[in-house]
Amino acid sequence: MSRYRYSRWDGTQDPLRDLDTLDRVVDAFADRMLSGMSAERAMQRLFDEGLAGRFSGLDRMRERLRDLMEQRRNESSLGGALDELRDRLDEIVATERAELSDAADDDARFQEMLLDELPSDTAGQIRELGDYPFRSEAAAQEFASLMGDLRRQMLDAYLGQVADGVRSMTDEDLGDLKDMLADLNRLMEQHRVGDGPSQQEFDDFMAKHGQYFPENPQTFEELLDVMARRAEAMSRFMASLSPEQRAELQALAEELMGDMDLSWEVSRLNANLRDLMPALNWDRRAGLEGDRQLGMAEALGEIEQLSAMEQLDASLRQDYPGASIEDVDPERVRQLLGEDAARDLDELREIERMLSESGMVSRQGGRLELTPKAIRKLGERALRTVFERLELGRAGSHEIHSAGGFGEPTGQSRPWQFGDPFRLDLQATLRNAVLREGPGVGQVALHPDDFELAEAENRTATATILLLDMSRSMPLRGHWEHARRMAFALHSLVTSQFPEDRLHIIGFSDYARVLTPNDLTSLEFEPVYGTNYEHAFRLAGRLLAKEGATNRQILLVTDGEPTAHLVGDQVFFAWPPERETIEKTMTEAARLAKGGVTMNIFMLEDEPRLVHFIDRLAQLVQGRVFTVDDRDLGATVVRDYVRNSPRGRVG
Repeated sequence: MSRYRYSRWDGTQDPLRDLDTLDRVVDAFADRMLSGMSAERAMQRLFDEGLAGRFSGLDRMRERLRDLMEQRRNESSLGGALDELRDRLDEIVATERAELSDAADDDARFQEMLLDELPSDTAGQIRELGDYPFRSEAAAQEFASLMGDLRRQMLDAYLGQVADGVRSMTDEDLGDLKDMLADLNRLMEQHRVGDGPSQQEFDDFMAKHGQYFPENPQTFEELLDVMARRAEAMSRFMASLSPEQRAELQALAEELMGDMDLSWEVSRLNANLRDLMPALNWDRRAGLEGDRQLGMAEALGEIEQLSAMEQLDASLRQDYPGASIEDVDPERVRQLLGEDAARDLDELREIERMLSESGMVSRQGGRLELTPKAIRKLGERALRTVFERLELGRAGSHEIHSAGGFGEPTGQSRPWQFGDPFRLDLQATLRNAVLREGPGVGQVALHPDDFELAEAENRTATATILLLDMSRSMPLRGHWEHARRMAFALHSLVTSQFPEDRLHIIGFSDYARVLTPNDLTSLEFEPVYGTNYEHAFRLAGRLLAKEGATNRQILLVTDGEPTAHLVGDQVFFAWPPERETIEKTMTEAARLAKGGVTMNIFMLEDEPRLVHFIDRLAQLVQGRVFTVDDRDLGATVVRDYVRNSPRGRVG
């Protein structure tokens, strides 16, 4: 059941915006398809580039994101991570020394000696001061406060917001935390071997330990993400320190975690997270190289933010197997890039839905495929581009609305059906109306059911073969995209404006083959050697022999001379072309000319060897030659087709 939401008109709404956006999306998609992209690639390009004047694409989001990351990296540094701790320890020792200096007893001198022999590293100092009998009450209190702060920071460093669930540093609180970590590790190890946990097991875990997870994850996978974010940040923080700093901080962590009896469970958790989420940037330097010195807590927050940006950047790149626009997290886009970017992402996510609902594409087995409507649209788009390129006022420079002539009347009629040409038999139509309304009616009102169609002989006025060179040289010289667009345009012109004409398209390289309209959507040049005119002419002759058309013609589009011919069913290739290749090509061309087939040749290069061959071919078949800039190929072919159609001449 459909639901609709209505709001009061406030002057800002644009009722035509959605329709205009749809038209522009369809046109943009068609343009990318015409340039040679697959449907999937054309869709991805739309995602990357967005729609000018409507919404930005993923490329613009990535550009903004890279600027933000660069700015963060150039502002801050991790060099001060341990400085604050050292400063506090120095103050504690100085306070204790001041107290000892006022005492005259031998114990005071012994304690001064102990302070003189404190290790140089922070972990060693903390270990020694933990057993030291402070004489200064202020120093003792400050050291106790420091230890509480350090334990809290270390829990936060390794466990993130989980540490918020520890109310104090009592043995009971730490015991509860240890129990939670043990249960969590068991769930992770179950998951690692493929044995759960089930949703019920996860729910039971959250019911018991939910106070440690303020994010309130709803699934085990969300819980993994919560835990992995801080663990990854800590690993990158450690990797970004100098070897000396890293060793000092590791020793301090072991000292504090051991003191809290958490060391083994935390190490186990870290190993499980690395096994379950190997794609994260474990142990990768954060690259913070600015002037502002960060403490450990601030630095970890900054690295988490950078990691989130890097993960968003990876999803925006869409360059991994199975990438999808759905992988881009809209909430993360909103947090990092703002509301405008989030709205742009919403628009991008609508592109495939719009194309699908407009009947352009469909998903079949996970693959994006074009519909028959899309193929028609591609042809119309190509033809429109051709007409835009034609000079105004010249033959063929505007759309032709006549469908051409019909065959000779047979004298018979039949009821008109929707889709038939409106070629009414007026006498039969009026008779039907009179019989329907009965005698004595002064005025006769026509009804669609009264319409009677005058039947005529079905005949094909012109049968055309488009021979399209698909050899390697076409893309190498930049001709391929233009030739492909021309083929779409010509197909659209013939099917929409000249329905009684017939068009066949033959692509040829080492072999020739007939191409259907659907083939044009994925048509590619052949990565093989050989330009086999002989096979192309032979196949064209067979198709034209089956047509009953009065006019039969070949349109040849090429950039090279013949370099291949058939020997039995196999291809013989040689460069420069051998005499036998030229002779076999000319033999097939002469057979076409003898059968009354005309040939127009559109030459995309003017190399002397090609010009010499094309001149000989044109003389043999009494054909015409056009030397064409590939950008004008579509316009030239369409204009020539319209000019020379018996029913398509326009003034």
